[in-house]
Order: sequence, then C-alpha cells, then structure tokens
Amino acid sequence: MTGAVETQISADAHNAEEAELRAVWRTPSGWRYWTSVNNTEIGLWYGAAAFIFMLFAGVLALLVRVQLAVPENDFLSADTFNQAFTLHGTVMMFLFAVPIFEAAAIFLLPSMLGARELPFPRLSAFGFWSFALGGVFVCGSIFFGAAPNSGWFMYPPLATDKEYSGIGADIWLLGLSFIEVASIAAAVELIVGIMKCRAPGMRINMMPLFAWYLLIVAGMILFAFPPLIAGDILFEMERTFDWPFFDAARGGDPLLWQHLFWIFGHPEVYIIFLPAIALMAMIVPTFAQRPIVGYSWIVLAAVGTGFLSFGLWVHHMFTTGLPQISLAFFSAASEAVAIPTGVQIFVFIATMLAGRVILSVPMLFGAGGLAIFIIGGLTGVMVALVPFDWQAHDTYFIVAHLHYVLIGGMLFPVVAGIYYYYPLLNARKLSDRLGKIAFWLMFIGFNVAFFPMHLAGLRGMPRRVFTYPADIGWDWFNLISTIGAFIFAAGVALVVIDVLRPKHRQPKEEANPWNAGTLEWISEPEEKWGVRSIPIIKSRYPIWDQPGLIEDIKAGRFYLPDVKDGARETLVTSVLDAEPIQCLRVGGTSTLTIIAAFSLGGVFVALTFHWWITTIVCALMTITAIIAWLWTGTSVIPRDEMRDVGLGKTLPLYTSGPSSVGWWAMFITMAGDGTAYASLMFGYFFYWTIHEDFTAGHPGPGMLWPLTAAGLFTSAWLVMLLARRVNSGNRSVLTRLSILLSLLLTLAAGCAGLAGPYFTGMDPTTHVYPAIVWVVALWTVAHGGVGVIMQVYCLARSIASKMDARHDMDLRNVVLYWHFLVITAISSFAVLGLFPGLR
Repeated sequence: MTGAVETQISADAHNAEEAELRAVWRTPSGWRYWTSVNNTEIGLWYGAAAFIFMLFAGVLALLVRVQLAVPENDFLSADTFNQAFTLHGTVMMFLFAVPIFEAAAIFLLPSMLGARELPFPRLSAFGFWSFALGGVFVCGSIFFGAAPNSGWFMYPPLATDKEYSGIGADIWLLGLSFIEVASIAAAVELIVGIMKCRAPGMRINMMPLFAWYLLIVAGMILFAFPPLIAGDILFEMERTFDWPFFDAARGGDPLLWQHLFWIFGHPEVYIIFLPAIALMAMIVPTFAQRPIVGYSWIVLAAVGTGFLSFGLWVHHMFTTGLPQISLAFFSAASEAVAIPTGVQIFVFIATMLAGRVILSVPMLFGAGGLAIFIIGGLTGVMVALVPFDWQAHDTYFIVAHLHYVLIGGMLFPVVAGIYYYYPLLNARKLSDRLGKIAFWLMFIGFNVAFFPMHLAGLRGMPRRVFTYPADIGWDWFNLISTIGAFIFAAGVALVVIDVLRPKHRQPKEEANPWNAGTLEWISEPEEKWGVRSIPIIKSRYPIWDQPGLIEDIKAGRFYLPDVKDGARETLVTSVLDAEPIQCLRVGGTSTLTIIAAFSLGGVFVALTFHWWITTIVCALMTITAIIAWLWTGTSVIPRDEMRDVGLGKTLPLYTSGPSSVGWWAMFITMAGDGTAYASLMFGYFFYWTIHEDFTAGHPGPGMLWPLTAAGLFTSAWLVMLLARRVNSGNRSVLTRLSILLSLLLTLAAGCAGLAGPYFTGMDPTTHVYPAIVWVVALWTVAHGGVGVIMQVYCLARSIASKMDARHDMDLRNVVLYWHFLVITAISSFAVLGLFPGLR
C-alpha cells in the first residue's frame, strides 16, 4: 500500500512539473501569437514563407516558359520578361533555397541535439521577420513595374545604368542586403547552437549528420555572404552617389563585381546542396534500418566540399579574358569538387546495400533527386573544361545544367524531407498515393522541361532572350520545355494540396512512425520545447541503441526535469566532449524582435528611395530596440548563482568569456564581418593590380592622419583591455573611467580617420582611387561608431550596478569586438597612409 502511495505522489509531482514546463514554454494566443520565439513556431513560419516565395517564383517561371513556347511571341513585353526572370532567379536563390534549410534547422535541431531550445531564440525570430519583410519588399516590386530587370546576378554596367534599370536595381541591392542579415543571424544561431547546446555525451563525433552538414553550411554562409554584402555596398554607392567602382572611364572595373558576386555565388550552390544531402543522410539510414555506412567519410567529404566550393568561382568567368594559368587552376578545382560529392553519394548507396531498404515516398523523392543531380554533375564536369565552357557559356545549356543541379540536388530532397518529417507537425503522415503521383509528375515533367534545354543551348540559343526568330531550330525544344514545365508544376501543386488538405479525420500515427534512430523523433507535436528533459547520449542513433530512452526523457529522469523562477532553460556543454558547463536561460516571448526587424527594414526601404530623415529615425529605433532587447534579455543577471539541474549536478546560471554562448556569437559574427572587410580590401588591391598608375595622379590621404587614426584606435583598444582588467578587481569607478577614456579616444580616432581624405580634397566621384579610400575609411570609422555604442552600453550597465567582476559578460564581449576592430583599423589606415606610396 505504501508503494502505491509513493508511486501516486511521484506521478503527481511529475505531472506538476510538466504542467509548469508547459506554462513556461507555451505559445501566446491572439495577436501575441506572432511574438512567439519558440523554435517550433519560428521554423514553421520560416518554412511556410519560403514555400510561398517558391510558389511565387514558380508562377514567374511559368510566365517565362509561356513567353518562350513559340517564336516571336508577345505574351510578355521585353521589360516584363526581364523583371520576371530576374525575380524568379532571385527569389529561388535568396528567398527559398537557403531559408528553407534554415527553417528545417530551427525546427529540428533542438530536439535532434537533445536540447530544449537553440541559444538565441529571439535572434531566430528577428531573422524570420527580417527575411519575411525583405522578401515582400523585393517580390512586391513587380506589381508596380519596379522589379529588378538585370538578371539575378545584376552585372554592371547594365545594372548601374539608372535609365535602364530604374529603381529595381536599388530594390535588389538593399532588399537582399536586408535578407542577408537574416541569413547571417541564422548562421550565428546554428553554429553556436550546434557547438554549445548538444546533449551531454553527444561528442562532436557523435552528432547527427544533419547537424554536421548544417554546421558546415552555416560556416559557409558566414564566409560567402559577406563578399556579396561588400559588393552591394560598392554597387549602391555608385548608383546613389556616383562613386565609380565599376565605371571603366574613371578607373573602375565591372569585373570586380563579378569576382565579389561569384565568390559568394559558387559557394551558394553548395550552401543549397549540402543541407539537401543532410536530409538524405537522415532519411537513408531510417529506410535502410541501419546506421549510415562510413560516418567519418561522409563528414570529411562534406567538409571537403565546403572547402573546395570557395575555390571555384572563376569558372563562371572563363570567357572574361583572365590569364590562362588562372583558368587552368580553377578548371582543376572545379573538376576536383566532384570527388567529395561522389563520396557522399556512394555512402548512401553503400548504406542501402548494407540494409534492407523500405520503399517509401521520401525514398522515392530522394532517389529521383540524386538521379537528376548526377546528370547535373556530369554536365558540370563538362562546363568546368575551359574549351567547352567557351562554347556553352551563356547558352541554354547552362540553364539546363543549373536546374539539374539545383532542383535535383535541392528541391527533390526537400520534398522528401517534407514527407519524412511531416508527422512531427501533427502526428499524421501525408498521403502515399498522392505523394507517388506527385513524384512521377515532377520527375517526368522536370526532365521533359529541362533536358531539351541542353540541346537548344548546343544549337546556340542564348540565355536571357525574351523571344527568338522562327525556323532556326529552337522552336520544338522550347515548346517541349514549356509543356514539361507545366507537368512539373502540376506535381508541385499536388504536394501543396497534400500538405494543406484537412487531416482531422485521419488517425494519428505513433510517435515515431518510420522507426528512426535519431533524437528529433522524441519530440511531440503538441509540446513547444525541444525535449522534456535533457538526456545523456551514448550513441549516434540513441533511439535504436538506448532502450527506454524515450520513456526516461518524457518522465523527466534526466537533466532539467523541472522549472525554476519561471525561466526557459537549456544546457550549455563543451564544444568537443559535450560536458555540461552552464544552465542557460534563454529569451522568451517578445515584441522587441519584431520592432527591431521592422525598424531595420525601414532603414533599407528608406535608403532605397533616398528618404534620409526616415533612414536616420529608423536607424535610431533599431538601435533602441536592440539595446532594450539586450538589456532585458541576454544581459539579465540571475537571482541565484547556481542551479541544481538534476542527476546530482549543479551548474552556474551565468558565465562570461569563451565559456559563454554570447562570446561565441560575437566571435562568429566578427569573423563574418572580417570577411566583408577583407572583400573591400580585395577591391582596393584589385584596382591596384589592373592599373599601371593606381592613383591616376589623384592625391592620397597622406600619412599623418591615417597613422594617427591607427594609433588612436590602438590606444582605445589598450584602454578597453585595462577596463576589463580593473573590472575583474571590482574597481567600478576605474572601470567606468577607463571605458569613458576609450570612448573619447575612439571618437578622436574616427575624426582622424576621415580627416585624411577630407583635408586632402579627395573627391570620390572623380576616380576610383579616392572612392575606394573613402569606402575603406568609412567602413572602419563606422565600426568605431558601433564600438562607441557598445562602450556607452557597458558604461550604463556599470552605473546601473549590473556589471561587476563576476557578471562581466558584456564587457568581455565588447573587448572581443575591439580585438577585431583594432586589426581592421591598423590594417586599413596603414594601407591608406603608406600604400601605394611605398612601392
């Protein structure tokens, strides 16, 4: 009798803990639903928005195909056609292909890693709202006849010609820059989450392959997107202020844009492809009912693919007249990337041969996608050969190759992932019958649409033409392609119908209907946390290898079985061995993320239309919202120092320096920022290499002011180091004086940095040399301005008694920022002051 009473008391306590958890993690109702930061909602919103954008771009593609179905067609005007195909490519690449995987990552990773949540849920929400707002701004332009019309690559001088491109080019440049903010925010969230928020025991060599791939892709985003941002800055400065970065008559060069764009553009292909392979890496072992064969090989192949992808960009520029040695190097690199790609495909084949494959709709889409991708890979090897590329460049052969790679390598696996993971949304499967019909419509329609484009391209049909003469051999190819496009669209429409059709009468499935082995299948659709309690992991496929794991997690027998102080919590673990080091309290529901995203969006929209006062007002609103977000969220000092997380372990609630997630986020963000800066300096030295006289007789900024600026920035950095040191001794007055002195030195450094080009009369509209000097100086001084805001924030925290020797995360993060800033300042002003005068 006593045992029964104890059991009942234990069950009551468990139910009470679970009820408290639900209350803390619940999603608000009514209009406040949209203030949610839960990974389940944000991931779902991201995915839904990305698919809406994809369908919009698909409709544009069908309009393009109708126009090209017959020769001399007038269905679309030339300008409308150019807007439609430009937006089609832009939306598919920037608003669907990358965001759909960010959506999957945000939705799946917490439970897959055995965590309650990713470390910065408010950052994920901010990223979503930035992405959605930027996407609406870019896509909506076509309804006003103001969409970009120069191709999704926006080559100058066509796109810098205001008379031709109109405001559409500005919408493309500034709208996508805003969207790229969302991508980089997601990259920071994913890298820190994967490295620091894994379940205890999940060592780095035991992570699910999906997490490995997303870690690699997030790192690629961090180094691929910043060059495009740097190029966007130069492009918009030319369009807005007539600074001649791409105007050959004034020393500029349109090829610099191609370099910066394709340094982004080719890794972008693998940023899209690798997450699709990640989905296959989860699907194949499940339907082979055995662990992946060659785990280490596929991880190394994924890393190798990501690394090599940054050495291929020039194969888009084989016809631009570059030196033969460059062509040979980049041709060899383009061929070499087929090796790690092939390894990944052979790993899947080996896994299927080693297991007993269960035929299913996800496997059908996955296998069909790989078959299409292999054809695209073979044509990729062809265009990587310089002589063949000279013949096929800018023809429909390239259009066919691109779509075979992207649709086969990305869209088919995405649909496979939808059918595979849909039960996590509402515990119901999608229809096998509709899925199979949709697959065959998509598979047949795709090949009918795009295979003839190879032949049309080999017969000389160029890209980006809105019509063509009759009787030159392209008629039937284009008509067949248009028919195939509509068959393919019917298959996509069937998938949409399958997802949206009512399913309330359909019985619910068991919790893990596919008998998968990885942790994401322990999540329950009605719960808003990643896991009920954070488990100890001993296997790469813990559901298969750890009996009773799911029951123990749901019963709260692991870490964090309860709630304290009404806070949302997860564990922070060590990078390599996943040893618990902190109980992290993450941000909850907030309107600040929406305010920050919309006000930042206002900055970019106002810049597009040159509304300068509105730009300033929105920028101030953005800064205010972000400071309030930090003050009330990430910088909150907990009431207790330590937290009993269960299983006899007590962990700190507050950490700073390299053990904190905030320090890692700052480091990763600044690594991406440093890549953008390196891209600007690449532009500086690019101009130097193409001109016999780089300065063209224009005066430089001199040595005095630049070297003074470098010295003052260095002094400000040294004083910030002093501030950190005295703060560690709890000397608050000295800390505040040190921060204030550093702030004053920073302001003086900024003035000195701009004084050089200003007092020597460098007019940036006359020649590219003064223009690039001004851009490098402004970049550095702007970062100094951000440093000043950070210093004011730290000063305010100290005065408010919210920063001391123990609680110094803000100060240590700002000092880390200053490490990057002083490197930028010294290299910038040393180059501006001493180069090219010391040649």
